[in-house]
Amino acid sequence: MKTVRFLMVGGFLGAGKTTTIAKLASHYNAQGKSVALVTNDQAYDLVDTHALRSQGFNVGEVPGACFCCNFDDLVQTVESLSDSSVPDIVIAEPVGSCTDLVATVIEPMKALLGKRFELGPFIVLLKPEHGQKILGDGKRRGFSPKAEYIFLKQLEEADAIVINKVDKLSEDQQTMLWKSVRAKFPDIPAIHASAKDGTNWEQVTALFDQPPRARQSMIEVDYETYAIGEAEMGWFNCKLKAQSKQKFALDQLVLNLVETIGGGLNAPGCEIAHLKVIGQTMHDAAVANLVNSGGISELSLASEISTKSAELVVNARVAASPMQIERAVEQAAGKVGNQCQVDFQISSLQSFRPAKPNPTHRVPG
Repeated sequence: MKTVRFLMVGGFLGAGKTTTIAKLASHYNAQGKSVALVTNDQAYDLVDTHALRSQGFNVGEVPGACFCCNFDDLVQTVESLSDSSVPDIVIAEPVGSCTDLVATVIEPMKALLGKRFELGPFIVLLKPEHGQKILGDGKRRGFSPKAEYIFLKQLEEADAIVINKVDKLSEDQQTMLWKSVRAKFPDIPAIHASAKDGTNWEQVTALFDQPPRARQSMIEVDYETYAIGEAEMGWFNCKLKAQSKQKFALDQLVLNLVETIGGGLNAPGCEIAHLKVIGQTMHDAAVANLVNSGGISELSLASEISTKSAELVVNARVAASPMQIERAVEQAAGKVGNQCQVDFQISSLQSFRPAKPNPTHRVPG
């Protein structure tokens, strides 16, 4: 039986995990290795899955709960990806609000499926937009202490930390953030990189080629604090059918929608973790993102097309009430629709706060 190498890329919401796993998959494909990807979300209809499939990747999705609480579905999804041709490598992207993944996913896979999978290191991406707030000494923290607890625990359990998106940081900011990481986690290797522009990419791929570090024990996690911190996030997904009598630029439409939704959520007490919109036609896709309050919306995948109709998916993860997010999306659809002369029809709406994590397995200690 062929052994499949299993890699998991962790990191907070908006850390750049999807961009990283796409670049990593392309790296291994260039070496002649077959790769399958697995995405994960608390809800259904994930922008990341659509975006990766639009780029030609073989992608399975585990929806409805995090990997740790849906371990059996994770295994079944991985197995289904290899029905026709067993991949050399599987790269999994867990929910960005989850932690304790070594004890609840990696170690159980090793114990139960060690002959089937070769476990690689657990690399965690540090999101600089919130890393600067949480690890720095600024007055604006971004999230509450309980949500910050999740962010820090993700880094604590890493085999190595990749400070991602350094293309957005000045040299001084890079140095300060690296020093903050080293001061907080002195025993965990950390490097600067950018999956977007390829900065230090050879160092990143070298990390993934290493074996996992030997662990004497699992990290300690207070599941009550973890649950409260995660439940502070409002989770919102919906579909939008966009139609117009005249052609509209799909890239500009998704970017306008993200900017307008983000503006509607730029209020006291709100903090955007990740806001994503994908617009798709039969053959093309455009993706826009916003990863922190007060940040700049970006077009991460360009279609460069004009069309009279498109299917859009909105994923919003915000420290706000689900109703507040829903209202911001509906108002933005109305405003952008009027500006661009596009009619939006909303469907498949999902709006909730995540339930308390209840792992299928957890290795003690």
